[in-house]
Amino acid sequence: MNRIRVAVDMDEVIADTYGAMLNWLIDHHGAQWSAEALSGHQLFDVIDADVAGALRTAMHDGAFFADLKVIDGSQEALSTLAARCDLFVTSAAMEFPSSLGPKFLWLRRHFPFIDPLNIVFCGDKSVIATDCLIDDNARHFARFGGQGILFSSPHNVQVTGYPRIDHWNEALAILSDTFPGAL
Repeated sequence: MNRIRVAVDMDEVIADTYGAMLNWLIDHHGAQWSAEALSGHQLFDVIDADVAGALRTAMHDGAFFADLKVIDGSQEALSTLAARCDLFVTSAAMEFPSSLGPKFLWLRRHFPFIDPLNIVFCGDKSVIATDCLIDDNARHFARFGGQGILFSSPHNVQVTGYPRIDHWNEALAILSDTFPGAL
């Protein structure tokens, strides 16, 4: 049997960009929101426009992405996946072009087992030719040709219609259920 091809998003899936954004907001604006206020919303949708603009400016400095925390369990899960399938990391990095270098170096530091040729920076993920895409944004599944698998994040708690991974320790089971006999 052929190995399945799995694409995994970077931000909010293996890199804690959401936490970094919250920390930046707290450090620079003293802003804090309840889990209820954030649940089901993109962070940019619940902050004032001027603060959102300042955060976007900070994110356009690629250094913002250089020291993100690793999502718990992702290194172990991706190492296992890399041994059992063709694994790609796909990031819609074009929104913040200065992030390309820092994101690549971050991936090499925290996920050295991923072949650098399997790191894909793009805009529209419909160009990705894999069997599945694990992503926190369901918008990437609309034109994607494979199976979308949603990785839980505060902004997507109300999204339904896709298999969902709440924590990386569930990934193999979800993929095995989605692709019986492939792993």
